[in-house]
Amino acid sequence: MEVEMVAAATLCCVGACTLALYLYHVLWLAPGRVRAALRSQGIGGPRPSFPYGNSTEMSQAAAGVKAPSAAAASGHRGIVHDYRPAVFPAYEKWRKEYGPIFTYSIGNMVFLHVSREDVVRDLSLCLSLDLGKSSYMKVTHRPLFGDGILKSSGEAWAYQRRLIAPEFYPDKVKGMVDLMVDSARALVKSWEDRIGSGGVLELKIDDDFRAYSADVISRTCFGSSYVKGKEIFAMIRELQKTVSKTNLLAELTGLSFFPTRSNREAWRLNRMVRQLMLDVARESGDDHRNLPNAMLRRAASSGDRAAAENFIVDNCKNIYFAGYESTAVTAAWCMMLLALHPEWQDRVRDEVQQACAAAAPDFTSLRKMKKLTMVIQETLRLYPAGSVVSRQALRDITLGGVRVPAGVNIYVPVLSVHLDQELWGADAREFSPERFAAARPQPHAYLPFGAGARTCLGQGFAMAELKVLLALVLSRFELRLSPDYKHSPALRLIVEPEHGVRLVLKSV
Repeated sequence: MEVEMVAAATLCCVGACTLALYLYHVLWLAPGRVRAALRSQGIGGPRPSFPYGNSTEMSQAAAGVKAPSAAAASGHRGIVHDYRPAVFPAYEKWRKEYGPIFTYSIGNMVFLHVSREDVVRDLSLCLSLDLGKSSYMKVTHRPLFGDGILKSSGEAWAYQRRLIAPEFYPDKVKGMVDLMVDSARALVKSWEDRIGSGGVLELKIDDDFRAYSADVISRTCFGSSYVKGKEIFAMIRELQKTVSKTNLLAELTGLSFFPTRSNREAWRLNRMVRQLMLDVARESGDDHRNLPNAMLRRAASSGDRAAAENFIVDNCKNIYFAGYESTAVTAAWCMMLLALHPEWQDRVRDEVQQACAAAAPDFTSLRKMKKLTMVIQETLRLYPAGSVVSRQALRDITLGGVRVPAGVNIYVPVLSVHLDQELWGADAREFSPERFAAARPQPHAYLPFGAGARTCLGQGFAMAELKVLLALVLSRFELRLSPDYKHSPALRLIVEPEHGVRLVLKSV
């Protein structure tokens, strides 16, 4: 008996030691070799600690950021558009110490933070499937994104893009404009009703813009089933909130099956969203405006029904996330900038009136609105919806002369590229839509919709949605910032106004 107990104890000890050595290898030795390969090329970065890498230093930097005072935040003409020190303090600290390219770690994941022009240019031009989507947060976000196009890589991503891309071709977007107009008209009318006889209304616009964006996506993607689409949307919003916090244990181990409270809630919402989406796809018949139905028909041609169902569920969730929050937040930033620059309000309003001739916007008139397009482009330069372009080297790859080992996550800080004075001139930190009137910016200099092969499929849809909303709002109202507006960009998956955008509207 004693021999058996000793043997069992020895076996347990050997197992524990083996596991400890394995974790040490995975969490420290393997990423250490990757960091050494980057250091050998002169790429520096902060020293990581075991087992969390530099995540503690990043948290401390974020906690040390002082919120702007109310007086400073409400000094409207003194608004500073460069929000990097407040939103990305650790990155800014390291960029000043190590230059435009440096490495850092979160757990066992090695990151290459790049704003050097030649590396960004090569990444933007790269069409190779050797560059995939960053795997960081993939485990945590799996209930929200699944294996959809936003998180997939390689041949799986290429296959999904081929199936989804036709749904966002210009001819399809053209057929959606009337639905966008219906949604925008409902929003404008609600504001007009609230103004009443006084002719002036002060309000926070963010929730109204979110409601508009949700209505547009539901109408355009779910056709006659758009009411059920809005129900799905509300559940996806709850799912987004549930998985928004980083689960570092899950990211380090790859395990996410523990029945924690948040996991159980995410699983419940995921089941409900899946069932509703499949119901809509099956019940829609010949409704040509029903995106789940169209995607199901395309994917089902492979003969694998289960795979087709997973495809439409994951990608409808991806499209909702990509098309909802980013568009609503961009519209809010755009209204803030137009309120800050009334001269551009007047220019755009005159253009809208000439293009539409008292009629509702349509696809043809939207294409005539060059000044409005420039304003939106400049808004996306100063307040890009995606804070980083993220990629992962699936194999060893060379970008801008830098040899990037397989597995490294490459992060391009979009705002750093957009504020680069060598690319955009001495006034790069100022609002100046005229910069888009001349030559088109180089692909590596302007990244609001991503870069390279993975450029956002829905950018034409998003631009049409923004132009419809802004055209109708500006044709009815003059805008100015409320004295209570506090300028405080904050990172919540995307960079949004922490306290919302408060405006004073006056009937035109």
